[in-house]
Formats: sequence, C-alpha cells, structure tokens
Amino acid sequence: MKGTVGDLGEFGLIRELTARLTTTPAVQLGPGDDAAVVAAPDRRVVATTDVLLEGRHFRRDWSTAYDVGRKAAAQNLADIAAMGAVPTAVLLALVVPAQLPATWPVELMDGIRDECQVAGAAVVGGDVVRGDTITVSITALGDLRNRPPVTRAGARPGNLVAVTGWLGWSAAGLAVLSRGFRSPRAFVEAHRRPEPPYHAGPAASELGATAMTDISDGLIADLGHIATASGVDIDIRSSAVDIPAQMTDIGHAVGVDPLHWVLTGGEDHAIAAVFPRDVKLPARWRVIGDVVRPDGAAPRVTVDGAPWEKAGGWDHFGE
Repeated sequence: MKGTVGDLGEFGLIRELTARLTTTPAVQLGPGDDAAVVAAPDRRVVATTDVLLEGRHFRRDWSTAYDVGRKAAAQNLADIAAMGAVPTAVLLALVVPAQLPATWPVELMDGIRDECQVAGAAVVGGDVVRGDTITVSITALGDLRNRPPVTRAGARPGNLVAVTGWLGWSAAGLAVLSRGFRSPRAFVEAHRRPEPPYHAGPAASELGATAMTDISDGLIADLGHIATASGVDIDIRSSAVDIPAQMTDIGHAVGVDPLHWVLTGGEDHAIAAVFPRDVKLPARWRVIGDVVRPDGAAPRVTVDGAPWEKAGGWDHFGE
C-alpha cells in the first residue's frame, strides 16, 4: 500500500482497517453502524480500557506496527482474563498523524486482529482521529459465563499465591533493546509481543481462585494491589520464582540482578492468583508465596519475609 494516512482520508482508512477484520459468534453486529452489538449471555459485561502512546509505551524503531497491535490488544485482553472472564470483543480508538505511511495503521490492525483471534475475541469497531502523536486506545469486553468475577479483594490469610506465564522477560528484553541489541530474541520478542495465558484466568476461576490479577506493573506492585484490596500481607519466596539461565546471562551482561526483573518488571501479563491451600493446581501454575495476616499499619508485599527495599514496579506518574 502506497501513500499516507492523509492520502486515504478518514473514511478510506476506516475501509482499509475494517476490511481486514474477522468475527466470532459473539458478534451480532460488527463495524459499519453507529455502534456494534455483542452477545452477553451472562447478562453482565466485563470491560477494561488502556492506552499506548508513542515514545512512552512503544518506539517505532524497536517495534513494528504489527508488534504494537499485538501488544495493545494483549494488555487489555489479559485484564479481562484476570477477572476470570472470557474475552469477546475489542474497540480501537486510534490517533495518527496525516503524514504517517498508510501501511502503519493497517499493519497495526493486523496485529490487533491476530491477538484477538488467539484470545477468541474480535474487533467490533472504533474511531480514528488526526493528531500529532500516535496513540492507540483499546477497550476490551468479556463474558463471565455465569461465574462470579475474581477480584483483587478475596485473598485471605493461609491462601497460596501462584503464577502462570512469564515473569521478567519483557523487562529483560527492554534492557537488551535499550543497549542497542536485538538478541536474545526470545526476550526481545517478549517485550514487543507479550503472550498472556488467556485460558488461565477462567480456568483459575473454575479452580476456586479467590483473588487474581495480571502482571502489568510488576509482580510486587500487582500483588500489592491484591494485598491492599484484601487487607492482607503477601510474602513471596524468591527461591520459587523461575529465572531462566539466559535471563541470568543478560543480567550479568548489563549489571542487573535478574531477580529484580522478575519481581518488578511489568508488561509480561502473566496471571497471578490466590487459591485456598487445599486446591490441587495444574502443573502450569507455580506456587510462589503465601497470604499472611498483616504485620504493620498497612498491607504490604514482602520477599522472603523482608520488605523489598529496591525501587520497582511501574507508576505512570512516578519519576
């Protein structure tokens, strides 16, 4: 495809984007009308939204438009799964400069569409606007299938804390990219295109998970949200978390303890859940800690029984 977004115009761009979409049985009316219609068999809709801003959340010299699309969809679809719901649909709001090559938003949509297919969802509509900075905003919807939502507020002393998915891989990949390298490729790709275990959220709900979250801001930070909402402390056993040998090698090369990435690196979108102690967990879940009674003025997350003194976790308004 030749030319720019400005050459296509608003409605030409919309035609190019919607022509690439697929659908699912949940979509009763897709793009092309004032709004879409998506089936909600449970009569409740789980909804979430997130924004990616060029220069803040992605760089075009590090990630292709397709990568950005996969990442934008994944981080929202993971939030749906972390509530114990099944993703059904996403909406895209896109801000792009008129001079942007027309291939970029088209490839972005390909990435969003393909990530939706992995999760069993579909793109059902959205909006495009001209602006100076590329901004990708996704709204995702999901269905609970007659189960209660699994919130952050259900952890109780004596429960186990377990995770499934990768931890620290995206942060290690970011460290590699920041130093001008493109390998080890597995970690770079984990940063460009996270692979959330979408199936694990609803499965955890079926297993009896009492609290759950995806790891978007870092393990300590996100378990901290559960601790605060539940009024408990959580202790992580550092010996229980998985640190691949290649991540250790990267850490040695750049002077970073890989445990720091595992505990504080975000954007892997692994699933962390709290379970009753008598639940038998499938092999894909790793028990990494315990929920304990608060031992202070405010709920907190400790590592091997002690506070984590190093900086970590993502805060959009932090320094």
